Amino acid sequence: MLTIREAIIVEGRYDKIKLSGLVNAPIIETGGFRVFSDREKQSLIRQIAEKRGILVLTDSDGAGFVIRNFLRGVVPKEQMKHCYIPQIAGKERRKAKESKEGLLGVEGVTDEVILDAIRKSGAVIVGEEPLQRHEITKADLCLMGLSGGENAARRRQALLKKLDLPTYLSANAMLTALNCLYSKEELSEMLSECESD
Repeated sequence: MLTIREAIIVEGRYDKIKLSGLVNAPIIETGGFRVFSDREKQSLIRQIAEKRGILVLTDSDGAGFVIRNFLRGVVPKEQMKHCYIPQIAGKERRKAKESKEGLLGVEGVTDEVILDAIRKSGAVIVGEEPLQRHEITKADLCLMGLSGGENAARRRQALLKKLDLPTYLSANAMLTALNCLYSKEELSEMLSECESD
């Protein structure tokens, strides 16, 4: 079990149940889209972020990204870290049918996927040395042909698809996700593989 300094923000109670067996940290539910109108929940999240920081862990579907982006307007950037799970097709066991986008949520992915994502997110894990990596910058995305140039959108989508990340991510959202998951060197290597495919 990982002990994490930050509080973890998840969408719902099944996500919370899943994480409670994996991490020793406060886990706060947004109640899905309810957080948009729940001023008390927003205030709680702000207070916790100020005291210990938060780690946002939402599903990799469109709804998860809407909630994640909303929280960016609630909590200052320096008090928030993002944890991304890959887009994995499938259906949670407790559900009768798959989600609208056909993707597993936090509750449906394996423990290993979640723990790996937390380690790569930059969360402070008590007793473990933080991962040292060269951060990817906007300039790097330009130099790699993923932003601001001819065919950048096509190259970005091909890379996102290869990495099992949402293909609708903007360049800025992709930058955040990439920095949570990969080093600059790993990204360069994966781009080479994409181009050789």
